[in-house]
Amino acid sequence: MIEIQDNPNVLDTVQIQQILPHRYPMLLVDRVLDCKAGEYAIGRKNVSINEDFFQGHFPGNPVMPGALILEALAQTGAIALLSLPEFKGKTAYFGGVRKAKFRQMVRPGDVLRLEVELDKLRSNVGLGKAKAYVEDQLACSADLTFAIQ
Repeated sequence: MIEIQDNPNVLDTVQIQQILPHRYPMLLVDRVLDCKAGEYAIGRKNVSINEDFFQGHFPGNPVMPGALILEALAQTGAIALLSLPEFKGKTAYFGGVRKAKFRQMVRPGDVLRLEVELDKLRSNVGLGKAKAYVEDQLACSADLTFAIQ
Protein backbone atom coordinates (compact mmCIF):
# COMPACT_ATOMS: atom_id res chain seq x y z
CA MET A 1 0.00 0.00 0.00
CA ILE A 2 1.12 3.54 -0.69
CA GLU A 3 1.60 5.54 2.49
CA ILE A 4 -0.45 8.72 2.78
CA GLN A 5 1.86 11.68 3.13
CA ASP A 6 1.13 14.63 5.41
CA ASN A 7 0.04 16.60 2.40
CA PRO A 8 -2.48 19.31 1.55
CA ASN A 9 -3.42 17.45 -1.65
CA VAL A 10 -6.72 16.18 -0.29
CA LEU A 11 -9.53 16.78 -2.77
CA ASP A 12 -13.27 16.70 -2.16
CA THR A 13 -15.88 15.86 -4.79
CA VAL A 14 -16.19 19.45 -6.03
CA GLN A 15 -12.42 19.69 -6.56
CA ILE A 16 -12.35 16.28 -8.26
CA GLN A 17 -15.02 17.49 -10.70
CA GLN A 18 -12.75 20.42 -11.60
CA ILE A 19 -10.17 17.85 -12.79
CA LEU A 20 -12.32 15.02 -14.20
CA PRO A 21 -15.18 15.43 -16.67
CA HIS A 22 -17.16 12.58 -15.03
CA ARG A 23 -20.47 13.25 -13.29
CA TYR A 24 -23.08 11.11 -11.57
CA PRO A 25 -23.54 8.22 -12.07
CA MET A 26 -20.07 7.72 -13.61
CA LEU A 27 -17.95 9.66 -11.12
CA LEU A 28 -16.58 6.84 -8.96
CA VAL A 29 -14.06 8.68 -6.75
CA ASP A 30 -15.57 10.37 -3.68
CA ARG A 31 -12.38 11.84 -2.25
CA VAL A 32 -8.67 12.03 -2.99
CA LEU A 33 -6.70 11.33 0.17
CA ASP A 34 -3.34 12.21 -1.35
CA CYS A 35 -1.96 13.08 -4.76
CA LYS A 36 1.40 13.99 -6.22
CA ALA A 37 0.84 15.24 -9.76
CA GLY A 38 2.35 12.90 -12.34
CA GLU A 39 3.36 10.33 -9.72
CA TYR A 40 0.45 8.87 -7.75
CA ALA A 41 -3.03 9.36 -6.35
CA ILE A 42 -4.87 7.69 -3.50
CA GLY A 43 -8.64 7.90 -3.67
CA ARG A 44 -11.67 6.64 -1.83
CA LYS A 45 -14.98 5.26 -3.07
CA ASN A 46 -17.78 4.73 -0.56
CA VAL A 47 -19.80 1.82 -1.91
CA SER A 48 -23.50 2.30 -1.16
CA ILE A 49 -26.50 0.02 -1.69
CA ASN A 50 -28.06 3.06 -3.42
CA GLU A 51 -25.74 2.65 -6.45
CA ASP A 52 -27.81 2.04 -9.60
CA PHE A 53 -25.83 -1.04 -10.62
CA PHE A 54 -26.87 -2.97 -7.49
CA GLN A 55 -30.42 -3.20 -8.87
CA GLY A 56 -29.24 -5.78 -11.36
CA HIS A 57 -25.82 -7.00 -10.13
CA PHE A 58 -26.94 -9.23 -8.41
CA PRO A 59 -30.35 -8.86 -6.70
CA GLY A 60 -30.18 -10.58 -3.31
CA ASN A 61 -26.38 -10.82 -3.55
CA PRO A 62 -25.11 -7.29 -4.38
CA VAL A 63 -21.54 -7.21 -5.72
CA MET A 64 -19.80 -4.20 -7.30
CA PRO A 65 -18.94 -5.07 -10.92
CA GLY A 66 -15.25 -5.58 -11.55
CA ALA A 67 -15.40 -3.27 -14.57
CA LEU A 68 -16.53 -0.43 -12.28
CA ILE A 69 -13.72 -1.14 -9.79
CA LEU A 70 -11.29 -0.80 -12.71
CA GLU A 71 -13.05 2.41 -13.80
CA ALA A 72 -12.69 3.84 -10.27
CA LEU A 73 -8.98 3.00 -10.38
CA ALA A 74 -8.65 4.59 -13.83
CA GLN A 75 -10.33 7.77 -12.59
CA THR A 76 -7.91 7.89 -9.66
CA GLY A 77 -4.94 7.56 -12.02
CA ALA A 78 -6.45 10.21 -14.30
CA ILE A 79 -6.51 12.63 -11.36
CA ALA A 80 -2.75 12.15 -10.88
CA LEU A 81 -2.14 12.74 -14.61
CA LEU A 82 -4.53 15.64 -15.11
CA SER A 83 -3.11 17.43 -12.06
CA LEU A 84 0.02 18.14 -14.11
CA PRO A 85 -0.07 21.71 -15.48
CA GLU A 86 0.48 20.57 -19.07
CA PHE A 87 -2.67 18.40 -18.94
CA LYS A 88 -4.99 20.86 -17.20
CA GLY A 89 -8.38 20.87 -18.93
CA LYS A 90 -7.65 17.71 -20.94
CA THR A 91 -9.31 14.31 -20.71
CA ALA A 92 -7.56 11.07 -19.78
CA TYR A 93 -9.16 8.13 -21.55
CA PHE A 94 -8.94 4.54 -20.42
CA GLY A 95 -6.44 3.12 -22.92
CA GLY A 96 -6.10 -0.44 -21.70
CA VAL A 97 -5.96 -2.94 -18.86
CA ARG A 98 -3.46 -5.73 -18.33
CA LYS A 99 -2.99 -8.28 -15.60
CA ALA A 100 -6.31 -7.48 -13.90
CA LYS A 101 -6.94 -9.74 -10.91
CA PHE A 102 -9.97 -9.71 -8.64
CA ARG A 103 -9.27 -11.15 -5.22
CA GLN A 104 -12.39 -10.41 -3.22
CA MET A 105 -15.93 -9.17 -3.74
CA VAL A 106 -16.79 -5.54 -3.06
CA ARG A 107 -20.17 -5.11 -1.42
CA PRO A 108 -22.41 -2.26 -0.21
CA GLY A 109 -20.96 -0.67 2.91
CA ASP A 110 -17.36 -1.27 1.82
CA VAL A 111 -14.94 1.60 1.41
CA LEU A 112 -12.58 1.15 -1.52
CA ARG A 113 -9.11 2.61 -1.15
CA LEU A 114 -7.93 3.28 -4.70
CA GLU A 115 -4.19 3.54 -5.30
CA VAL A 116 -2.53 4.29 -8.61
CA GLU A 117 1.20 4.77 -9.06
CA LEU A 118 2.20 6.12 -12.46
CA ASP A 119 5.18 4.26 -13.94
CA LYS A 120 5.72 5.99 -17.26
CA LEU A 121 4.56 9.09 -19.02
CA ARG A 122 5.44 9.64 -22.67
CA SER A 123 3.87 12.43 -24.65
CA ASN A 124 0.15 11.81 -24.14
CA VAL A 125 0.28 8.20 -22.86
CA GLY A 126 0.62 7.15 -19.24
CA LEU A 127 1.09 3.74 -17.62
CA GLY A 128 0.26 2.94 -14.01
CA LYS A 129 -0.01 0.19 -11.44
CA ALA A 130 -3.38 0.16 -9.70
CA LYS A 131 -4.63 -1.50 -6.53
CA ALA A 132 -7.99 -1.37 -4.79
CA TYR A 133 -8.31 -2.35 -1.15
CA VAL A 134 -11.22 -3.00 1.19
CA GLU A 135 -9.74 -2.21 4.59
CA ASP A 136 -6.31 -3.89 4.33
CA GLN A 137 -7.41 -6.63 1.93
CA LEU A 138 -6.41 -6.34 -1.71
CA ALA A 139 -9.60 -6.55 -3.78
CA CYS A 140 -8.24 -5.81 -7.26
CA SER A 141 -4.95 -5.07 -9.01
CA ALA A 142 -4.18 -4.17 -12.62
CA ASP A 143 -1.80 -2.36 -14.94
CA LEU A 144 -3.58 0.56 -16.61
CA THR A 145 -2.88 2.60 -19.74
CA PHE A 146 -4.14 6.18 -20.14
CA ALA A 147 -4.44 8.22 -23.33
CA ILE A 148 -4.60 11.98 -22.79
CA GLN A 149 -6.37 14.26 -25.27
